Amino acid sequence: MNLRVLVVDDTMLFRTVVTDALKKIPGVEVVGSAASGRAALAKINELKPDLVTLDIEMPGMDGLQVLEELKKSGSNAGVIIVSSVTVQGGSYTIKALERGAFDFITKPSEGTAEQNKSAVYEALSPRVKAFARKREISSILAGKAATKPHSAETVKPQVQKESAADFKIDKNIILHKPEMILIGVSTGGPAALALLLPALPANIGVPVVIVQHMPSMFTKALASSLSTKCSLKVCEAVTGDIVEPGTIYIAPGGKQMKFGTAANTGAKTLFITDDPPENNCKPSVDYLFRSAASNYPGKSLAVILTGMGSDGTLGLRLLKRHGCFVIAQDEQSCVVYGMPRSAVDAGVVDVVLPLGDIATKITNFVRKGV
Repeated sequence: MNLRVLVVDDTMLFRTVVTDALKKIPGVEVVGSAASGRAALAKINELKPDLVTLDIEMPGMDGLQVLEELKKSGSNAGVIIVSSVTVQGGSYTIKALERGAFDFITKPSEGTAEQNKSAVYEALSPRVKAFARKREISSILAGKAATKPHSAETVKPQVQKESAADFKIDKNIILHKPEMILIGVSTGGPAALALLLPALPANIGVPVVIVQHMPSMFTKALASSLSTKCSLKVCEAVTGDIVEPGTIYIAPGGKQMKFGTAANTGAKTLFITDDPPENNCKPSVDYLFRSAASNYPGKSLAVILTGMGSDGTLGLRLLKRHGCFVIAQDEQSCVVYGMPRSAVDAGVVDVVLPLGDIATKITNFVRKGV
């Protein structure tokens, strides 16, 4: 890895904390820093960094405005947002992720100076490495596209790959028309969901239940942002929610979400718990998927989208045992091809599709299920 990084924050203390954390990551060179949005744009133009760690809330030109200016200028610098854990910080961060930021970390608000430095390093390190890997893959793919004429797939796919328009239901794969859609997603999720969910029709006829890896204060902002874009109702889930067709439920950040049954009714009900993290994730995709497999076997369509790690794969194994159809996002459209790759490698995926084709696949499957 050879990555040049610019650090942007309006406080000298946090610029130093982030700089020190970055210097611990092999292959990373901190090429400079800036204390304001306008200074950041000048430094980006001068230093041409590969990656910018960008404070979202700054006086004058804030992080969102910097992102807009980078987009206008055609800069290819990646951005990792540094956000405060506040309602406003959460809202700004969701907007930044929807506008192309690679990922975000939160500023520690408790603990000693050494504990905070360690927390920043632990948060930044995997994200910087994932960005470097994504950049490397994109460069390889661009090189192949430039040197080879377009041709049919030359490598045997591990799973079925098809166009959404060619979709046909395999009666050996699913025994029942799905009664709900389950989605697991992490890094790159807000932008992916902002493309996928508005493409689902208002009359889809089933609920959509989502785990997006995020801390508290951010999923409410995500639900609020998506609600302005979707024809379906979008909400952050609460304990006791009986899932209803045409509604999207997002697991609250920093909590776990599972299915259960409402007393005396048998209705599909969501329960929010404070159970421990799984796969270092809270909320966890595995936690939700496992509960769906246990409580409502054979009644789900599952989708695994962009994200780091392998969360979701174990839950998909259980869902597959009961005939669940599984869609994975393809590598090229993922911000990070971690969670989908893990599921594909485990053999629990039925079809891999570009992000832009997944909504059509879901809609066709729900409407034509048997």
